[in-house]
Amino acid sequence: MKVYLVANPKGGAGKSTVATNLAGMLAHRGWRDGSTRVMLGDVDRQQSSRYWLERRPSSAAPITNWEIAPGQPAKPPRSTTHVVLDTPAGLHGDKLKSLLKQSDYVLVPVQPSMFDLLATRAFFNELAELKAARGVDVGIVGVRVDERTRAAEQFHRFIESTGLPLVTCLRDTQVYVQLAAHGLTVFDVAAHRVEKDRAQWAAIDEALV
Repeated sequence: MKVYLVANPKGGAGKSTVATNLAGMLAHRGWRDGSTRVMLGDVDRQQSSRYWLERRPSSAAPITNWEIAPGQPAKPPRSTTHVVLDTPAGLHGDKLKSLLKQSDYVLVPVQPSMFDLLATRAFFNELAELKAARGVDVGIVGVRVDERTRAAEQFHRFIESTGLPLVTCLRDTQVYVQLAAHGLTVFDVAAHRVEKDRAQWAAIDEALV
């Protein structure tokens, strides 16, 4: 079972957007032949992903939630092949280290504003140390990045200075907001509607193989 952690201590960084669409991408990999069974779990008190799952139509590629039995800790359903964990703001220290021990890959969504970058600097340093010490795979995902702007230039320079790999940048679009309202991802609708977005996600797909 592969476990993917989506984390950033900064609130509003796009964690739930990345987590839900990552789960959608993984679910579509083996939907027809049943080779992938994906669970999307909140480690976040806001339970954003759980509410999103409640809106997800039964016709879409199936994504499950935690299996909860009375008196037992939550766990992935049996036969789960991929787990995506959506984490809370403020994640660091022992709780972060505990989650990293369980994770095969960490994706860090970051928006290109200088406020977001500065707020995430200490987290980047912590991840870089853990990556060096434990060999944890880490990838940064730019969120709502307009490559035509000066902010995007500053973003790329800043990320380069962290020494962590930038996997891809997701464009600034209302597509994600509109699809999330219906429990959907860019992998659940006709390809021609989200061609640019799927092209950006292809880099994440390649990084996780």
